Amino acid sequence: MRIMIIGGHGQIALLTAPRLVRGGHHVTSVVRNPDHVADVEATGARVVVQDVEALDASGTRELVRGEDAIIWAAGAGGGSPERTYTVDRDAAIRTIDASVEVGVGRFVMVSYAGSGRDNVAEDNPLYTYAQAKAAADGHLHRAAVNWTILGPAQLTDDVRTGRIGYGDHVVKGDTSRGNVAELVAGVVGRTDLAGVTIRFRDGTTAVWEAMESMARRAAGNPVAVAREGHRVIAAAPQLALETR
Repeated sequence: MRIMIIGGHGQIALLTAPRLVRGGHHVTSVVRNPDHVADVEATGARVVVQDVEALDASGTRELVRGEDAIIWAAGAGGGSPERTYTVDRDAAIRTIDASVEVGVGRFVMVSYAGSGRDNVAEDNPLYTYAQAKAAADGHLHRAAVNWTILGPAQLTDDVRTGRIGYGDHVVKGDTSRGNVAELVAGVVGRTDLAGVTIRFRDGTTAVWEAMESMARRAAGNPVAVAREGHRVIAAAPQLALETR
């Protein structure tokens, strides 16, 4: 597959790109800062220097044209509320629309576990981020593209375990960026996870097993229970499946 990662110098992107390259994919990572090119090239990805915040609709279409899949891993990273809206909401929405218009077949959004359901007060510093992510995720829900949204809980630099806990019950909990990268790389080529939102944290279920379970459930087939620690949690009411 030809896969483009938007936000290529982010920590999750830097962990995802080499996994995709090792899998035989042609990976292009988009970065804003030319100083980051060497770091990203070290992952094996081709690098494009482009500021998606500044691109208009036409420029965004040209950026994503010819790709089979887009991974949105960009973000303003805090700072001003204005930039949070222009990157996490507006640029993301432009990229979704551009992907649809030029025929990109797959779109994976890296979001967060509380997106679209957090009741964040306006005086909370996270309010703008929550609003921006909810708007972008909601737009992707309605887009005519094969999409998957990933909602990790609190990100950490802990060692990747390859095991997660997942479902609508996930609202908080440590989530290794390495585990996020493994899931991103795993889902991008899986069209059987279309229309699925995966809220997750570190847990006890192997990433590959979680993907298989969610794909079977999306297809309407029975699945085993989701396991976390020593608790057994019925999967049916808890998996975050939102199918177009």
